[in-house]
Amino acid sequence: MGAESVWSVDPRTGERRGDGAVAVASGAAAVDAAVRAAHAALPALADRARRAALLRAAAERLHAEGPALIAAADAETALGTARLTGELARTTFQLRYFADLVDAAAEPGGFLDVRRDGADPTLTPPRPELYRVKVPLGVVGVFAASNFPFAFSVPGGDTASALAAGCPVVVKAHPDHPETSERVATALRAAAVEVGLPAGTIGLLHGFEAGPELVRHPLLTGVGFTGSPRGGRALFDVAAARPRPIPFHGELGSVNPVLVTAAALAGPGSAEQLAGALAGSFTLGMGQFCTKPGLVLLPAGEAGDAFEKALADAAAQVPAGVLLDPRMREAFLDGFAVRAGLAEVRTLAPAGPAPGPEAPLAVRPGVLSVPAASALRGSHEALLEECFGPATVLVRYADPVEADAILSRLDGCLTATLHTPATDPDAPAHLAALARFAGRVLFGGWPTGVAVADAMHHGGPYPASTSTATSVGATAVDRWLRPVSFQTVPEALLPR
Repeated sequence: MGAESVWSVDPRTGERRGDGAVAVASGAAAVDAAVRAAHAALPALADRARRAALLRAAAERLHAEGPALIAAADAETALGTARLTGELARTTFQLRYFADLVDAAAEPGGFLDVRRDGADPTLTPPRPELYRVKVPLGVVGVFAASNFPFAFSVPGGDTASALAAGCPVVVKAHPDHPETSERVATALRAAAVEVGLPAGTIGLLHGFEAGPELVRHPLLTGVGFTGSPRGGRALFDVAAARPRPIPFHGELGSVNPVLVTAAALAGPGSAEQLAGALAGSFTLGMGQFCTKPGLVLLPAGEAGDAFEKALADAAAQVPAGVLLDPRMREAFLDGFAVRAGLAEVRTLAPAGPAPGPEAPLAVRPGVLSVPAASALRGSHEALLEECFGPATVLVRYADPVEADAILSRLDGCLTATLHTPATDPDAPAHLAALARFAGRVLFGGWPTGVAVADAMHHGGPYPASTSTATSVGATAVDRWLRPVSFQTVPEALLPR
C-alpha cells in the first residue's frame, strides 16, 4: 500500500483543492531522513554570521514571494488577505529580529550569556579559570499551528528562534495548510543554500503519524508545539517517555479572562465603548487566536446590563465567517450549544451556522451570560474553559468575593486583563491575583495582539503551556540552548 496522500482543502466549502495531492504522509523512513539531514547541518550552523544571513535571506524570500504565499494561505485557511498580509509582515520582521539577536549574541546581555571567572588560588576552595556559555541543543522539532500559517508555522517563531540558537529544524506541517507549508519550506531551503548552508537545515513532514515518530527520534533534542491541549499533552507525554526525555515547549491555548470592575463602567459611554472593543477582540480572526478573551468577569447591575446589551448588538454586526476546517467548525458549534444549554445561562448572541453562496460552512459569533454563582457549580465547568472560535462568556459577579472565587477556579492562562481606573485602590491586588495564573497581564486593552519584543512573554502556567518559557520575543531562543562551563580551557579553543 502506498503512502497516504495529503490534500489541500478549501475551508469555505470543505472540498479538495487542485488536481492532485500536495504531498504524501511521511513514514518512519522519511522522518529519519529529515532528522538525519538536519543533524548533518549542525556543524555549518555553528557559524553565527551564516545563521544571521540565513534568517535575513529567508525574510527576503518570503517577502518577495508574498503574493503567492498569501493567496495559498487564504485558499487553505479563509483568514483573508488583509489578515495574512499582516501576518506575513510580522513573520519577516520576526526573522530579521532574531538575525539581529544573533549578531549581538556574544555581547553583554546577548543570548549566549557569556560569563567569566578568573583563576584565584587564594580562595577557599581555590577557583579555577571558568568560562560559561550557552550552546545549541541540536535538532529541534517544530509543530505548526492551524491558525497562523506563517507566524506560528513553518517560518514562525519556533523555527526562527531555533535557527538563531544554531539548531536545525524539522517541521511537522499542519494539515490545514499543506500547500502553504510546502511553498514556505521551499523558500527557506533556498535561503539556506543561498548563504552556504545545507538544504537539510530545514526539513518538512506531513501526516498524523509523523508527529509522534518525530518526537521519538533519538537525534531530536527539543520540541516546539502550538496547538490543542489534547494533541500537545499527547506529544508532551511521548517526549517525557523517551529513554532520554527531551524538553517539550508546548503552547496549548487559554481562556484568557478579563476582569472588569464597576469603576471601569462608571463613566458615560464606558460600558458601550468597552463592549464594542471586546466584540472586536473575541471575533478577530473568527475567534481563532490563542489569546482570544473567552471569559469576561462583569459586575452585576445596570452598568453591566448596558455592557451586555452593547456587546450583543456589536456581535450581531460582525459578519459571519469560516473556521479553519470543518472539524473545528463542528467542535465550535457543539461546544457553544453545550454551554448555552446549561442552567441559568442566557444566550445574548446565538452562535450558529450562517451559510452563504461562497461560504456554505460559515458561522456567526456567539455570546453567553451566566451568574457567577452558577458558573462556580461543578456542572458548569465548561464555561470556564476555552471554546475555540468566535464566542465569549460573561460571568456576572455580585461582589469582589464572587469574582475572586471565579479567578481561583481557572487553570493557567496565557493572558489576563484588568479594566479598572489607575486610581482604583484595589488595582494592585487585582493585578497580583491575575499574575498568579497568567503569563501576561494587561492593564486595559485587549490581549489578542502579541508583540515581538524583548520583554514579551507568551506562555503561562500549565495547561497554557508546558514550560515556563516564552514562544514569542527575544528569550524564545533560550529554549534551544543549554549552558556549559569550560574550565581552564585555552582562550583559542573556547567556543564563541
